[in-house]
Amino acid sequence: MSSLHDPDDGLTFIKAVRRDSFQDNDALGATVKGVLDGVRTRGDAAVRDYAAAFDKVELERFEVDAAERAATVARLDPAARADAEFAIGRVRDFASRQLGTMLPLEVEPLPGLHLGHRVIPIQRVGAYVPGGRYPLLSAPVMTIVPARVAGCDEVVACLPPGAHPDMIAVCHLSGADRIFRIGGAQAIAAMAFGTESVPAVDKIFGPGNAYVNEAKRQVFGRVGIDQLAGPSEIYVVADATGDPEMIATDLLAQAEHDVMTRVGLITTDRALAEATVAEVERQLADLPTADVAGPAWRDYGEVVLCADEAAMIGYSDRIAAEHLQVHTADPHATARRLRNYGSLFIGKLASVVYSDKCCGTNHTLPTLGAGRYTGGLWVGSYLKVCTHQWLDPRGVAAVAPPAIRQSAREGLEGHRRAAAFRTGHNRAAPMRHG
Repeated sequence: MSSLHDPDDGLTFIKAVRRDSFQDNDALGATVKGVLDGVRTRGDAAVRDYAAAFDKVELERFEVDAAERAATVARLDPAARADAEFAIGRVRDFASRQLGTMLPLEVEPLPGLHLGHRVIPIQRVGAYVPGGRYPLLSAPVMTIVPARVAGCDEVVACLPPGAHPDMIAVCHLSGADRIFRIGGAQAIAAMAFGTESVPAVDKIFGPGNAYVNEAKRQVFGRVGIDQLAGPSEIYVVADATGDPEMIATDLLAQAEHDVMTRVGLITTDRALAEATVAEVERQLADLPTADVAGPAWRDYGEVVLCADEAAMIGYSDRIAAEHLQVHTADPHATARRLRNYGSLFIGKLASVVYSDKCCGTNHTLPTLGAGRYTGGLWVGSYLKVCTHQWLDPRGVAAVAPPAIRQSAREGLEGHRRAAAFRTGHNRAAPMRHG
């Protein structure tokens, strides 16, 4: 089997990525800007026009009313409802435990100087719920439930007009206050700017297609966003104890999301690397979703042989995969050495699919290397940690003199006067400094 070798990094590419995931988004960006401008200036009328143009539907009313919400829940298959409620319970429980670690702070580091912070829920948030090729019932759970746990006053959900009715049911069960049949960039615009029907939100959450992603990028600043999501990713770090059949199964499970999904194995064992390549090809032969998973594996699949564990850890941290599974003899020891990833799956029993669906951790995670500087969606994403301070005369006596001197050095006379005012003397007289 041929391979490419990079002697500087101690890496041998048993299977290399064939295509670059970079895309020129100039044309897409211009299209999205037009949609945003249209919704900002024309409101509901523009949303209707874009629904007709992009979704091929005529919408008179965007919001799903209470009766229709109840009807979608009533029609939900009992087993599907039980599974959705299991996932909601697990995500709610884990988010609640995370929230318990976020505490308000009040300290007095110097006599009379009181500092602190409050943990404040964002008032109104928007959840974009993707339609996709399948009804991904876990998607609204991941974006709506943490908002409810965080204590946000209002949660607005938008999903494409053609989304499966079960998606509306799970939005309702997850706790959405309002649900709108609006998809694509126009949904992001409606939540960012507000229309006659849709209230403007303070922060927007949830993944979507390239148009949704670009719309979130362009409205960032006017509103907050969770992150900019790229195609999904899964990597496995493994030594000779890895199971090629299990690894291939997990790689293909994620590859069926999108033809641009990036999947990979990083290993110190050549036999495992070559066996995994063969096993992926074998499983693709009878995988019903091979029309998606196959191109993802062909174009974005990667199997890398590393000279030692240090090289394996180093390459994994360079990739910073969205989902990172650890299949080594001592997976917890290996996990402690890893630092760049979206979410870590420690040991062979921890499948990405469990987190994707229902185990409790959030599946909205950083992609395209963003795991180098951020984690994924969590209850803290729906909260603001805002500082405060108050002083009594002892505190003023401690901090005013250095504040006065520093302001004078910087030539900021207004600052100096404001700092001096609280001392009760030399309020307006300029301070000389050497």
